[in-house]
Amino acid sequence: MFELGGDIYLMTTSNQRILILIFFIVAISIWIVIPNNPGIHIFGIEKDIKTRLGLDLVGGVQALLEADLPSTTNITAEDMDTAIKIVENRVNGLGLNEAVVQKAGERRIVVELPGETDPEKALKTIKTTGLLEFVDFSDIDNSTAISMLNTKIQTDYEQSVQAEGTITPTVASSETITNTDVVTTSTAASSTVFHTVMTGKYLKTVQVSTDPQTNQIEIGFELTSDGAKIFADHTSTHIGKVLAIVLDKEIISVPSIETAITEGTGRITGSYTLEEANALAVQLRYGSLPIPLKVIESKTVGPTLGQDSLTKSMRAGIIGFIIVMLFMGIYYRVPGLIANLAIIVYALIAFASYKFIPITLTLPGIAGFLLSTGSALDANILIFERLKEELRAGKRLDMAISLGWKRAW
Repeated sequence: MFELGGDIYLMTTSNQRILILIFFIVAISIWIVIPNNPGIHIFGIEKDIKTRLGLDLVGGVQALLEADLPSTTNITAEDMDTAIKIVENRVNGLGLNEAVVQKAGERRIVVELPGETDPEKALKTIKTTGLLEFVDFSDIDNSTAISMLNTKIQTDYEQSVQAEGTITPTVASSETITNTDVVTTSTAASSTVFHTVMTGKYLKTVQVSTDPQTNQIEIGFELTSDGAKIFADHTSTHIGKVLAIVLDKEIISVPSIETAITEGTGRITGSYTLEEANALAVQLRYGSLPIPLKVIESKTVGPTLGQDSLTKSMRAGIIGFIIVMLFMGIYYRVPGLIANLAIIVYALIAFASYKFIPITLTLPGIAGFLLSTGSALDANILIFERLKEELRAGKRLDMAISLGWKRAW
């Protein structure tokens, strides 16, 4: 119970509950918007909470990708949607969570990478088709296999575009090999065609780690149940032989099969830097693109220009906000101060929502946020003016407040 202007008001239980709810929401919002928020990492929930800024605010790269196929080739909407999803996953796998990946027409994809400092590396990772093959090198000794690292080879599994314009896996002949992706092929007189035991489509998880004994960076993988059976069948009968790991027809590792691998897990080792291993893991983790992509246009926005835009936008917003709050306090007195508090709470909750969801803030987005704050303040002005009219008509304060709200609405 409290007294104002000679009238006594009772705070109902319903109002108390609403007030408690408001305090709770405000407390959560304050926790979300604090700088360097630690995020939520409990009960299996892994969620980072940070402000995501767009390309026009932090700089970065914008690229236009196009299907690297003849114009007469039919590209289905499903292929494009799959390519977009894979590109988006690869971008997120590189840690570029603020990125934008969207379709542009029937054959193009727009990619925006805010904050990216090495656009060439990022675009290479994104557009690489990423066809991983485990290739049988049983007839090649270890030293010869090592000498073949980073060289291109022919395998009996490939993806090509057929004449009718559909994109399908092709194989060399019609003799099927049990539990493999491919079929047997003959060896041409001019070149050797190696047999693909399994492709990367059977990969379930891919993680980068460091061997605690050798301190060597390696890529660990886990196979699906079907892939585990294929791998077990091959490694059980080829102990001591080389099983090459080939990415886009290039040999990247030539490990020897020391024991039968029956549990569906393995490691790819080599002379990788952490960045190279992460890039390779992203390509493998998110599969092969259904269509090849090429970069037809790219531009870089410098971080200095982006930071300058952000600084000027925030300065203008703060100045405008202060002027409006001063006006409300001077002109409407106590109701104006209450309105100012309400607008601060509104802005706090709105910004916390943007940060938690998250929503990538751009210059137009910041302008929209400030405009919505001003619109919310307009509603208070309408209520206050109506309140003054009701008071001049002789209404009690509590009734004037109620009528001012209802009639202004």
